[in-house]
Amino acid sequence: MNAFENILTLIDLRSFSSIWFWIMVALFWSTVSHSVLGASYDLIVQARKSAGQAQADLETLVEITVRRKLALARRVGHWVTAFVAAVLTLIFVLAFFYGLELAQAVFLLALPLTITRLMVLRLAFRVERENLRGLYLVHVLSRHRLWIQVLGVVMIFVTAVWGMLYVMSRSVLFG
Repeated sequence: MNAFENILTLIDLRSFSSIWFWIMVALFWSTVSHSVLGASYDLIVQARKSAGQAQADLETLVEITVRRKLALARRVGHWVTAFVAAVLTLIFVLAFFYGLELAQAVFLLALPLTITRLMVLRLAFRVERENLRGLYLVHVLSRHRLWIQVLGVVMIFVTAVWGMLYVMSRSVLFG
């Protein structure tokens, strides 16, 4: 029974006071902000510095990713939207009407993930519509990455404050 208790302690469902949750938050935002439309940030920087092969590689990667994302969005986008809305609503109700800590933590990760995916889809439509190329494409991708990072900083702050308030409200000293 001791080994089972140790495993349950390691996989603690108390999210905001668990180191595993905060490691996941850091990895999540690091992963989300690393790549923009299939192109890693180092490739964007290389394309900005030299307009040679790096620029061609960037345009090719972005073009492939845009085609794939938009084909999927046009084929099943309305179903995905309905499913994501239903799941987010369910998580929101469990989190804030029933007060489940795990659901609150999941919601504070799922909502910004949904927002970032919508931002990426909007960017993909823009790249296709305006047929972005060259340094202007590099500029647009860099600006998109900046806004993803701003959203990440804001959401990490909101998650930290909410988690701190949640843990303090459940503390013996405050309640």
